[in-house]
Amino acid sequence: MVEWIITEGLTDYGDAVTFMETRAAGIAAGTAGECIWLVEHPPLYTAGTSAKIQDLTDPDRFPVYTSKRGGQYTYHGPGQRVAYVMLDLNKRGKDVRVFVQKLEEWVIATLAEFNLRGEIREGRVGVWIERDDKPRTATGAKAEDKIAAIGIRLRKWVSFHGISINVEPDLDHFTGIVPCGIIEHGVTSLVDLGLPVTMHDLDVALRQCFEATFQAPADA
Repeated sequence: MVEWIITEGLTDYGDAVTFMETRAAGIAAGTAGECIWLVEHPPLYTAGTSAKIQDLTDPDRFPVYTSKRGGQYTYHGPGQRVAYVMLDLNKRGKDVRVFVQKLEEWVIATLAEFNLRGEIREGRVGVWIERDDKPRTATGAKAEDKIAAIGIRLRKWVSFHGISINVEPDLDHFTGIVPCGIIEHGVTSLVDLGLPVTMHDLDVALRQCFEATFQAPADA
């Protein structure tokens, strides 16, 4: 069974990393079980392993943490649900690509619970929403905004870090970075899209859709 932990209030990012690394080591050693940890953080930026310094456009705005997860710069803050995913890929199949696809499917299925169509785009990390209510781009394509980010780390085939979904964060806080290196698209949230969704509502949908998306390991 996967343990689910929901922490109320704002969790210090450094404390979160310490918890994840300790739990992942325990999972790899067979002394701890798999875990999904749902948190919110105070306003901060994280730099993934592919981050480019020029994408940090306002370095003095919030604390900046160097992260060992994949990806570029991301923002975390109040009103954004972060789901840290500590799963044992030794038991779930040692395929990083498939695992990331499962995380994407999980987010998309969760958004569908609120009648939103989340989509994946080639060459762009995360989950995107087409905006029919916004002008088309200079190329004539529909405007798209990012609603969820994905960035993971594996150690001994145990995952940590995970996903984040924007419920009702201050979207202006994203302007201090180029989120995930994408300049030509914006950022949105469930509430920005006109959906009166609470953090609790999202948590319920995340759990339901996780169980439907991720099969338990064969020897569980």
